[in-house]
Amino acid sequence: MRKRDDMTFPFEEYARRLRELRERIAERHMDAVVISDPENIMYLTDYQTTGYSFFQALVVPLEDEPFMITRKLEESNITARTWVEITRPYPDTGDAIQMLVDALREFGLDKKRIGYERNSYFFPAYHQDCIHNTLTDGKLLDCFGIVEEGRVCKSPVEIAVMQNATRATEAGMQAGIDATEAGVTENEIGAAISSAMFKAGGEPPAVMPYVTSGPRTMIGHATWEGRVVQPGEHVFLEVAGCYRRYHTAMMRTVVLGKLSTSMYKAQEIMKMALDVVHNKFQPGMTVSDADNMIRNIITKNDVGARLVTRSGYSIGIAFPPSWDEGYIVSLKQGESAVLKPGMTFHIIPWMWGVDGDKTCGISDTIYITEDGCESFFTMDRDFSVKPTNSSKKLLSLDSARHNEATTDVKKTTTKHPS
Repeated sequence: MRKRDDMTFPFEEYARRLRELRERIAERHMDAVVISDPENIMYLTDYQTTGYSFFQALVVPLEDEPFMITRKLEESNITARTWVEITRPYPDTGDAIQMLVDALREFGLDKKRIGYERNSYFFPAYHQDCIHNTLTDGKLLDCFGIVEEGRVCKSPVEIAVMQNATRATEAGMQAGIDATEAGVTENEIGAAISSAMFKAGGEPPAVMPYVTSGPRTMIGHATWEGRVVQPGEHVFLEVAGCYRRYHTAMMRTVVLGKLSTSMYKAQEIMKMALDVVHNKFQPGMTVSDADNMIRNIITKNDVGARLVTRSGYSIGIAFPPSWDEGYIVSLKQGESAVLKPGMTFHIIPWMWGVDGDKTCGISDTIYITEDGCESFFTMDRDFSVKPTNSSKKLLSLDSARHNEATTDVKKTTTKHPS
């Protein structure tokens, strides 16, 4: 390992992560692991790139020095960002898996017990077939989850980095709320959110913000498509700020015009669910019990809404296509995983189908403490209610339409000399 002081975390943090990974490798009676998931590689080394669609892997032997296989262009990220000293890059005309196999042979691992992440998005079946057909003297074993066991509980320095992401999340959300008014497009709201996140020190998130208005809030994972927000509608916002690939996320709802009885009830039910989270969540609780605690509150409503998803998921390091770590642990029924200090969750007691045609949300990102949990956020949870007639955008549009109509009338009534 090359000791350096310019990485996201102190060098000792990476040394600890590597040491604990090797302890798990030994427990599983393996000689090395091939790590291909970009979040896991970053967790262990601080390596990141947007070029992870090309095969890349960190090989961690039980005792010897780790090494990386990357596309030649990406080798610069190893040198600039990480403690890794040994690289085996392949050219664009080369064979990535053959380079991996050759490196395993070079370092005496080709006849050993090798773990690989069989469920990784970025180690496709074709590549897995190639390594099985090529590395015939070794024994390949699925080690999916071996790094995630370390990632699931964040260290104090990781919590601090997530606080930096929080500043971007809150700045973006506030900008989105401020930009929401009748007459603007969803795109304008999305632009305001994005600009504020980046100005607050945020970096490109794994997923851009979700912005939907009126009937489009009923479309799962939709975001801006140019629709103009109409008077009396509501707007659903979900924002995740990012810093050094760590994320925190929140949902909020803006109502233009009068807050209906149904929407007020939805707001209060979601706030009640979050209050219960903050009062009841603690280490030792199963994620199934945690989910039921939230789900039972949301389900008992008389406004026609449902919680159609899990009620929360682990959040932290993420690359596109998703900002969550729900594949590590999610709050859902039947799961036996237990809450532990350092776990971080995006809690989503959102309500789908209020009055049959509205989706709204209030969410929170929390971290589990020794005796409870804490929120990363300080923003108010209530819906932002804006009187429609206060919309500057709408007034300016009406004024423009009036001026245009007046001009047209003058054109048709003015007499011209013959």
